[in-house]
Amino acid sequence: MESREEERKGSGGAVAAAAAAAGVSTPGMNLKNHVSREYYGHKKKVHSVAWNCLGTKLASGSIDHTARVWSIDPHGHSKVKDIELKGHTDSVDQLCWDPKHPDTVATAAADKSIRLWDARSGKCQVVELSGENINITYKHDGTEIAVGNKVASEVFGVRVEEANKKQKTPGGGMIRRFVRRIQETEIEEALKRMKSGKAMGPDGIPIEINEIAWNKTGDLFFITTGLGGLSEQLASIILESFIAYASEDPFIDIANVQTGRSIHQIPCKAAMNSVEWNPKYNLLAYAGDDKNKYQADEGVFRIFGFETHN
Repeated sequence: MESREEERKGSGGAVAAAAAAAGVSTPGMNLKNHVSREYYGHKKKVHSVAWNCLGTKLASGSIDHTARVWSIDPHGHSKVKDIELKGHTDSVDQLCWDPKHPDTVATAAADKSIRLWDARSGKCQVVELSGENINITYKHDGTEIAVGNKVASEVFGVRVEEANKKQKTPGGGMIRRFVRRIQETEIEEALKRMKSGKAMGPDGIPIEINEIAWNKTGDLFFITTGLGGLSEQLASIILESFIAYASEDPFIDIANVQTGRSIHQIPCKAAMNSVEWNPKYNLLAYAGDDKNKYQADEGVFRIFGFETHN
């Protein structure tokens, strides 16, 4: 594992939003005085990054079949520590943290399974599903997980419940839980343009679902598809003042939520796959299709927001 600091200055150009993340802000914060740091550990490109609810750990998923959990000092002073989560047999396309448990992370992979990991021990529970899973999201109360299926454009869920209310101490076994399938009828009313749990295009042909998310109250469920326009944007919740957008353009655009005005741009070397603000600190994690000089995957993600003197 290696991290490297890299100065990122703004650049111009239009924004075509294909990824979005919301973030907190500090009054009077000058983003131009902050830099990005690079984090290496994966052998191939990183598809997904996500912060836990405390903002102290970041998980990354890669096409190298692994996920990693990184313990990151938000002030950039301490040495970065990471743990490798091995078990999937195909690309880890997306991951998300339990919103109520800062050490439980769920991964969705092309091997037709999802895994619930204890980020302290590296142990996991496996749920076998019917197709390649490219989307995963927790309900905000942590009781349900929705999973998007690439092959059949299906969206379905598993219900997560506590089997033992006594949580084990850090470093011990993972929190004991059991999972069961949620019937499609339990969420199909909340899915736009759905037929039998499948997203259908105007011609009746199933279309791929790009992103899925619940709202904070859990009574609305959103999907985005490949139909174009705003439907291509990653689902995001606006927290405070900033929203970040990324796409195939060579930059990430950070805009003021109230005015929509661009206030900073982070240059990128490749199209971005994932962007996410830290829920507690002004740190933006992002990952894309970066290549080295030999045109091989770099296996890197970056975090923007560190002060230059750190």
